[in-house]
Amino acid sequence: MPDLMQCSLKITSIMGKSYIQISFLIGLNLMKYPSGERFKLTFLAALFTALCSISVPSLAGNVILIIGDGMDDHQITIARNYLVGSRGKLTLDQLPLRSTAQVLTVDDVSSDRPIYVADSANSATSIASGVATSIGRVGTSASDDKDLANIVELAQQQGIKSGIVSTASITDATPSAFYAHVNTRDCENPKMMVQAETYYKTIADCSPDLKSNGGLGSISEQLVDSDIHVALGGGMQHFVQVAEGSDQTVLQLAEKAEYQVVTRATELNNNGSGRLLGLFSPGTMPVKWRGEDGRVAEKPIPSLLNRLHWTLGSVTYPEPMDCEDNPEYAGMPSLALMTETALSRLTGGDSGADSFFLMIESASIDKQSHLRKACGSIGELQQLDEALDLALEFAKLHPDTLVLVTADHGQAAQLVPERTLFIDIPVPVYSPGYLARINTVEGEIMGVNYATNNFLSEEHTGVNVPLLSNAVGQGLVPAMVTQPEIFDIIKSHLLK
Repeated sequence: MPDLMQCSLKITSIMGKSYIQISFLIGLNLMKYPSGERFKLTFLAALFTALCSISVPSLAGNVILIIGDGMDDHQITIARNYLVGSRGKLTLDQLPLRSTAQVLTVDDVSSDRPIYVADSANSATSIASGVATSIGRVGTSASDDKDLANIVELAQQQGIKSGIVSTASITDATPSAFYAHVNTRDCENPKMMVQAETYYKTIADCSPDLKSNGGLGSISEQLVDSDIHVALGGGMQHFVQVAEGSDQTVLQLAEKAEYQVVTRATELNNNGSGRLLGLFSPGTMPVKWRGEDGRVAEKPIPSLLNRLHWTLGSVTYPEPMDCEDNPEYAGMPSLALMTETALSRLTGGDSGADSFFLMIESASIDKQSHLRKACGSIGELQQLDEALDLALEFAKLHPDTLVLVTADHGQAAQLVPERTLFIDIPVPVYSPGYLARINTVEGEIMGVNYATNNFLSEEHTGVNVPLLSNAVGQGLVPAMVTQPEIFDIIKSHLLK
């Protein structure tokens, strides 16, 4: 029997943490050695085996967090039915680990009091910082307005790069929760800091956050001052304002901070490793799809007789519609292209680069649902699925990459009968809300209903949201979490 020495290396995952397992195999034909040498060889073989058959923690892993804003199961099912049919599967349907997250919100005055429906600012803060806070707050605590350390700041302390990609303004509620600290989400630029009118005569005031008052400034200023390595999305209007205490705009300060600033999709490429700031629209980026001829959900129209008594007369439902390309989307970079660019910048083209954190947001699943635009939400969820494809391909080449997909909160859109289940009853039955009847790839009509209020903008809902993961999350992602616990999952995999 010939002598044999063999060493193997294997990366394994235990409780979500990657380990390098080294095994050293020694096979010796001891009988061919003099008896005096056998004991020494036996001892050395045992020693080498003990030293080499060990498991040590590997370096920290990458984390790619994908957030579908407002992406509850209704939104996913609506998009699936339209994009691939009811028997088809989206990429996110095929992720091996499936969990659910309970969204937590607290009252701003009494933080012990629960609020059952969130907004994007406080829910994203939960994910980014691990602390439940109150509606509208970005990276700050309820009641006492303290800054909350976020995952990007903790990563930077260990020299780990971070990136933000969003189809909203990159100063919007969800992306800003990963780098900023203000008492209300509306303080996106220096002009919005003091007694600023936002919408419908509501007033935002972030006076305590002014730099002159010892604060960190507006959200756009904080982005420039942060350690974010790459930021891609909309929001140019928030960077052309003059910075507080300066004669230069926030954009000029970004260039001084060594950001390469790009404004067109054609400027995105996979070259370079320096800091990158991409601003492709004044605010939220235009969505990919819209309803036929710009149509949105419409109210069923009851006949005059039905208005006199609910059991009489008839009702006219909105006509079915197709989804079509949105002409305003022309020239916009896709979420997938921005994701690809961000991954390239964060790795610097080096497959052995240090770990990183990347947050990717498909923002207008939510924003289009507010406006009762089902086709816009569907197209935005398709963009998320395409970005997920890229993330998973990257993870195949970088097997210590944790990919998480979740949402910040639920939204108004409901998948309902396109007319009514009570169609055979001789009484007009119809939704009191707004209904979109959408033609699908299966040759059927899908009903999407919006009925959370009688206002111009629909409401969020308090439903739990999905939390999905690639196989790297095995042992790390439990069957159910509260939203702040997503922060703990990210932290345990990302930080050394």
